[in-house]
Amino acid sequence: MGRVTERRKVIRIRDGAVSTRPDTLVTEEPLEIRLNGKPLAITMRTPGDDFALAAGFLVSEGVLAAASDLRNIVYCAGATADGANTYNVVDVTTAPGVTVPDITLERNVYTTSSCGLCGKASLDAVRTTTRHPIADTPPLRVTPELLAGLPDRLRAAQRVFDRTGGLHAAALFDEHGGLLDVREDVGRHNAVDKLVGRALQSGDLPLSRTVLMVSGRASFELAQKAVMAGIPVLAAVSAPSSLAVDLAAETGMTLVGFLRGSSMNVYAGEERIALRAAAVRA
Repeated sequence: MGRVTERRKVIRIRDGAVSTRPDTLVTEEPLEIRLNGKPLAITMRTPGDDFALAAGFLVSEGVLAAASDLRNIVYCAGATADGANTYNVVDVTTAPGVTVPDITLERNVYTTSSCGLCGKASLDAVRTTTRHPIADTPPLRVTPELLAGLPDRLRAAQRVFDRTGGLHAAALFDEHGGLLDVREDVGRHNAVDKLVGRALQSGDLPLSRTVLMVSGRASFELAQKAVMAGIPVLAAVSAPSSLAVDLAAETGMTLVGFLRGSSMNVYAGEERIALRAAAVRA
């Protein structure tokens, strides 16, 4: 397995003083995901939880929906010309009878640590593909005060960020604010895939009574991954994209952005936010 962090020599300049020192950096390496032996995607990620990352990615692609859909995941030996195992190639084998969409097998996707699957399919495609439509019954209800505390709790759980300052994070909380899981990665979409993949492996999908908290912005892709896992509330410390807001509105997901301190913007699904009626103004 690759290391999560690496050391590099840097020249440090502070107020005109120059010094040389080692610096701790987050590791970034490619991971090739194969599906039933066929190359499917390459993503730049922080090594660790690679099997969960691959499983979560396939949930977002509509291939896996339950632990029973997954037969096994292995690292591919002989990934290099000399036969060495780099631990940068995984092969996911689906259980017998699992239907694999042709469109997934016919393409070879390259995803980056910054944007993931850029140019993903339409809103209608996400809505019709998911096997976990958002169905929190009775409806999950969270207070602004509960949401306001999540960014600090996410930040406190980022162990590798403390050493590198270079990682995104995603965390799952229950409806009472209890921390269920947290993952870090150089790519925010990978952090979400690791969460969802672990939930699939544990038999916990759909995540219908949870809140997903992400560092950074809420892109369409992150909203799509939340929808595919049945997550009813997505909160981000920064701005959402217009397409993420559209997807949330289309699928019934609650989307909160600019969650900083006691301030936040609710872009969709406000019915899950326990607001005092007198405080809501047009």
